[in-house]
Amino acid sequence: MKGGSFLIDASTVAEQLLFTTVRVETEGTAGPGVGTAFMLTYKSGESEYPFLVTNKHVVRGTHTGRLAFVQGKDDKPLLGAGYTLEIRDFEKGWFGHPDPEIDITVTPMVPLARRIAEDEVMLFTRHIGMDLIPSEDTLRKLDALEEVVFIGFPVGIWDSTNFLPIIRRGTTATPVYVDFRGKKQFLIDGSVFPGSSGSPVFLYDRGMHQERTGGVVIGGRLLFLGAISDVFIHQDTNEIKMLSVPTRNVPVVTSR
Repeated sequence: MKGGSFLIDASTVAEQLLFTTVRVETEGTAGPGVGTAFMLTYKSGESEYPFLVTNKHVVRGTHTGRLAFVQGKDDKPLLGAGYTLEIRDFEKGWFGHPDPEIDITVTPMVPLARRIAEDEVMLFTRHIGMDLIPSEDTLRKLDALEEVVFIGFPVGIWDSTNFLPIIRRGTTATPVYVDFRGKKQFLIDGSVFPGSSGSPVFLYDRGMHQERTGGVVIGGRLLFLGAISDVFIHQDTNEIKMLSVPTRNVPVVTSR
């Protein structure tokens, strides 16, 4: 124990997934915002390149960003001991996907790691590896209805004492292997709150899972499927719109 902090083993897959995410707090032209980023390692040959990944709309128009991590000790997470890295000119450090309709942006972790090292802080993080991204063949083996989990930092609904995100469950609402409306995206049915922008989405089965043919496979399954970016909102005018997940709570006069 140190100032109310304590170590945990983080030995299970679910516990490890908690530490793939980072809380993103921003200040910008539209006011304060909150989003989620996740750590992903891109492998090319024998080299590995770690990145933070989130939505473009999380960082768009921001001038200051704060990234909240969990500290570590002896390769274990030290819950209750957080570390916040503040970054000026926040938006300039991100590199968005060239397709304007793909709401994904990345920033390299190496410069951030140097800043963190200067503060002599040890973090506990886990990165999503390229091996968790399913191939087309793997996707075709999935069924139209699969259970998913997504992890993030909804505004006001995160563990601010232990610096932990919130894990939510849902199901696929359209087949993962079918491009929804002709784009590289699919729908999930789940409770998405402001601040969930950029949350990683996983297919995670513990112990056993069922194949699309009906057979049961003994053993867990973990796949990284994508990131949350948009939500469907039903207006009181009976109009259904797809909007970017809000990064803040905004008062509105319409019922939705």
